Amino acid sequence: MKKLNLIILFSVLINLSRAEDINILSAGAKTDGKTVNTKVIQNAIDKISVSGGGTVIIPPGNFLTGSIVLKTGVTLHVQKGATLLGSKNLEDYLSIQPDFIALRTGQATKQLIFAEGQNNIGITGEGTIDGQGAAFERVETGDEPGITRPHLIQLIDCKNVRINDINMRNSGGWMQHYLACENLEIKGINVYNHCNYNNDGIDIDGCTDVVVSECFVDSDDDGICLKSTSPRSCKNVLVTNCVVKSHCNALKLGTETTGGFENIIFSNCTVSPSVDPDPIYGTLRGQSAISVEMVDGGLLDQVNINNIIILETGCPIFVRLGNRARKYSHDAKEPGIGTLRNVSISNVTATTSSKTTSNITGFPGNYAENINLSNIFITNLSDGSEKEAALEVRENDKGYPTAGMFGDILPASGFFVRHVKNITFNNVQLFLKGDNVRPAFILNDVKDAQILYPGIFSWREEAAKIVKDSDCENINVIN
Repeated sequence: MKKLNLIILFSVLINLSRAEDINILSAGAKTDGKTVNTKVIQNAIDKISVSGGGTVIIPPGNFLTGSIVLKTGVTLHVQKGATLLGSKNLEDYLSIQPDFIALRTGQATKQLIFAEGQNNIGITGEGTIDGQGAAFERVETGDEPGITRPHLIQLIDCKNVRINDINMRNSGGWMQHYLACENLEIKGINVYNHCNYNNDGIDIDGCTDVVVSECFVDSDDDGICLKSTSPRSCKNVLVTNCVVKSHCNALKLGTETTGGFENIIFSNCTVSPSVDPDPIYGTLRGQSAISVEMVDGGLLDQVNINNIIILETGCPIFVRLGNRARKYSHDAKEPGIGTLRNVSISNVTATTSSKTTSNITGFPGNYAENINLSNIFITNLSDGSEKEAALEVRENDKGYPTAGMFGDILPASGFFVRHVKNITFNNVQLFLKGDNVRPAFILNDVKDAQILYPGIFSWREEAAKIVKDSDCENINVIN
């Protein structure tokens, strides 16, 4: 036994002694921002990985590169004052066909930084990675992020991944896509993505054991987005202490939901409008702050969202069980109807001036279940007429899930709830500041609802109402 332990210790010491750092400037890279340094950077990555691991150092300066492939044991460290620039020439990017099968891996894709099946990798430092994504124009036919417009980062089926402190700018598509990764830490990064279509901030896709913390994200498209584009579920994910600004959806689960979501926490986050004045998608104030969506089959279970400050948004809370039924590959069976249950949203303070109020919905015969909202404080600055209060809301069970999927105006001023079982509103306070006669709550086909200690503050008496239709059962209101 002692001999075995000595052998293991000796092996570890050998690996540690082999670990090395390579400064790309010393290896021959040029800082002129014109010379393509792909080969120098890739050679450094390859050498370090083979030798047992270490760090590729990007020192201060502007370094142009095409696609680079991270490998096991390698950390890419971009020092303060350094900028890694993505080439504006699409031919400098590798077309890589991933082995992992998912919705967006059916054909070869392009990205600035790629890895698949690697372990113990990282991207760190206080420098900047700039994809220069505005150079890639959206084409009229066949346009696809990651194909005609490179992603900045795509890591697939990797374990023990660390993304710390880096600044990310200007991707041609998604800024960063983590697919089927395990033990992923994203901490202290700063993301600004407003140069092209599909400019998400962070996409966590079918990953397990993930912590996203202390990040700042300002994106044209979705901010921090969890999704499942394969049968692999998004599981054990914590997003905490982040600031998110988005023209679309700030904190989101969806739209793709094939593998589902389990044990997800969003906590202690602030949502506010983007500082960018020209939305490509969405609106200046953002489409929604909190979006929980289940539309392509799968199971969504145990989602906890708490301590969220929403400074302005189109829709504070959007929860949707639908039946879009998008397949994750051409060969896959059409997914069945998913399950959305056990969602807790608490301690939320929000301001909105939109008439697309919070909505929680299933579709006929299929219910979102076990929804708990507590300590919710929403100030709504919008007006609302009698005509708007009488609006009929279409079902749209196959529609793309977004807060405005039923129209820009909903007949409720606080919450529109339909096809839901076992929902509790506990200490939900609505401050209706506009000339608004839309009722605070509208319940359609809701079974077993508890509305406990609601506060509805409006100078219009008509707004201080809870309206339920004849399909509702066991609705209990305690003032």
